[in-house]
Amino acid sequence: MPTLKPLSPVPNHIIKRCVDLAFAEDLGRAGDITTAGIISEGTTSKANIVARQPGIIAGMEVARVAFASANKNICFNIHIDDGEPVASGDIIGEVSGCTAGILIAERTALNFLGHLSGIATLTSKFVDAIKGTNAQICCTRKTTPGLRALEKFAVRAGGGMNHRFGLDDAVLIKDNHIAAAGGIKPALLAAKSSIGHMVKIEIEVDRLDQLEEALELGVDVVMLDNMAPDILRKAVRIIAGCALSEASGGVNLNSVKAIADSGVDMISVGAITHSAATLDLGLDFN
Repeated sequence: MPTLKPLSPVPNHIIKRCVDLAFAEDLGRAGDITTAGIISEGTTSKANIVARQPGIIAGMEVARVAFASANKNICFNIHIDDGEPVASGDIIGEVSGCTAGILIAERTALNFLGHLSGIATLTSKFVDAIKGTNAQICCTRKTTPGLRALEKFAVRAGGGMNHRFGLDDAVLIKDNHIAAAGGIKPALLAAKSSIGHMVKIEIEVDRLDQLEEALELGVDVVMLDNMAPDILRKAVRIIAGCALSEASGGVNLNSVKAIADSGVDMISVGAITHSAATLDLGLDFN
């Protein structure tokens, strides 16, 4: 399973903000009243984080920050790095230190780990499905609000590529922009006149005549939306290397290989972030 090595890490301030919000939601006004009433101060323990099913791991640094935020003296030893596969029963990390802190952070750490590992695992399945082609799997902005940076990291851990991170880092002219602007030409010309020279432009088309019009005006990337594989092949021939080609719309594990065989450069898949099942992980005290 190809991965981007080394994985570019998520900045710590972003991880800490996500963890802090999760703790604020979990601990509320009174903290963990169950643990506070049962566990004596000064008690220490060891526990393992164990994979209950096979998959690709992502989010180990988020888990580390979660445990450290619960108690600064908790030690988290990573056994499996982000982007690496695990089998059912594998120990992916070991936690030791303050028992109360481990219990407080347990669900927060596992929620992040399971969610991000699920994204990495599903991404890897799409990547594996198009082996032997030149296409790459990329994500979209169909992410959980507040977790985009983490989820896009998980996509990279699964061997995928990142699309734009937000509305502010690239121009993507969608069908509604075209409709609102009155056509491809006015939309493209207006976009080009409003951005700096470092900003790339992508435009969405769903017909070959739209594609030809966009190429005449000049774009960096063309999103070929909901086109059948035979139409995609024609589109790739028309583009002829003048722009990058991205297939999008309704992509699934059954259709992705035929799409990749059309010769497109990228295939964007919203499902890898918005529909990935959580990877089953657990924390077991020794």
